[in-house]
Amino acid sequence: MLVPNIPLAERLRPQQLDDLAGQQHLTGPGSILRKAIAQGKIPSMILWGPPGVGKTTMAHIIAHTLEVPFYTLSAISSGVKEVREVIEKAKLDSQSILFIDEIHRFNKGQQDALLGAVEKGTVTLIGATTENPSFEVNSALLSRCQVYVLKALDKDDLLRLIEDAFRRDDYLREIEVQVKETEALLRISGGDGRKLLNLLELVVTTLGKNGVITDDAVMEIAQQKVAMYDKQGEQHYDIISAFIKSIRGSDPNAAVYWLARMLAGGEDIKFIARRLVILASEDIGNANPNALLLANATFEAVNKIGNPEARIILSQCATYLAASAKSNASYMAINEAMAMVSREGDLPVPMHLRNAPTKLMKELGYKQGYQYSHDYNKNFSPQEYLPEKIAGTKFYDPGKNAREEELRKHLRSLWQEKYGY
Repeated sequence: MLVPNIPLAERLRPQQLDDLAGQQHLTGPGSILRKAIAQGKIPSMILWGPPGVGKTTMAHIIAHTLEVPFYTLSAISSGVKEVREVIEKAKLDSQSILFIDEIHRFNKGQQDALLGAVEKGTVTLIGATTENPSFEVNSALLSRCQVYVLKALDKDDLLRLIEDAFRRDDYLREIEVQVKETEALLRISGGDGRKLLNLLELVVTTLGKNGVITDDAVMEIAQQKVAMYDKQGEQHYDIISAFIKSIRGSDPNAAVYWLARMLAGGEDIKFIARRLVILASEDIGNANPNALLLANATFEAVNKIGNPEARIILSQCATYLAASAKSNASYMAINEAMAMVSREGDLPVPMHLRNAPTKLMKELGYKQGYQYSHDYNKNFSPQEYLPEKIAGTKFYDPGKNAREEELRKHLRSLWQEKYGY
């Protein structure tokens, strides 16, 4: 039997929301999105999720259900010109949907070209992205869209896809293979339904009629001697945890090993870089302010360079952070301050710290008694900066490291009596 020209994942593409795997939080009965579709009017939206979880399929289903014109663009191959052409066509329709795949690849100018049409309702935008839209979609466009998060398919979802494929697809039914093991299929697919189905078809075609699917057979056919690393499952969280704890524990050797495990498993390099930025502030902070600068530069660099060279940049950053002095003093300070805000509520700003841009405010005592620090010796005046109710509360206690000891010494020379540095 000839292998069909159309890939298995495309042959089995769902036509209704009920057939879409793994997104019940968005498509199930009573969900906000489902209610909007039922009412015949959906908001512009960004569908954010990993590859192969149904973002494109969901857009097609929505347009089909609403029976409205459906325009599609790819951010890889389309520019401002193509966006404007679609918008002009959409003006002739009472309601139409513009689907943009990989919208995070649009630059600011391309995204700005969408703003007016989305705001006026000329088109309803559905953008698909694998990247956090807070980082990759400009704020003006993002504020006009509802963000829906699609989840990676879990083990049960993937197993149902395999069962459904053998039940629905003529080619798979006729070739009659036996599924003995599924672990390799699930792990290599990494929660990506499209990747799973196309890998399944490759394996079935290679094994031939009456073949037996085993993990060894799948690994051999896929020709991927990959580490069994599940980017969306338990190992994803365990390994990033080990990575962070190794850096926090000042062990560059362990840090670079866990980094290698993530890279070999195909982990998102931006995810790793973001965690390094957070760690540089949370666990190093003012013990070495350069750590945050390097981590931020690392995030920018891996975005520009990409794989495979990004591994070098990530390794440099991880080993530097691991070898650096550590302090969580600034992290603890903001936690304690947030807890104080939660307990005490919105305490009034002291009158002497308030601005007084109008005559009335001056008459009411705004800014009265404020001492401009630069008018005093050492550019310092020991006035109160906290609300009266919590005056004298110390949130920041410098860590016991060389750099923060210098900060402590300076603060002690100013605030010894009040804060006890």
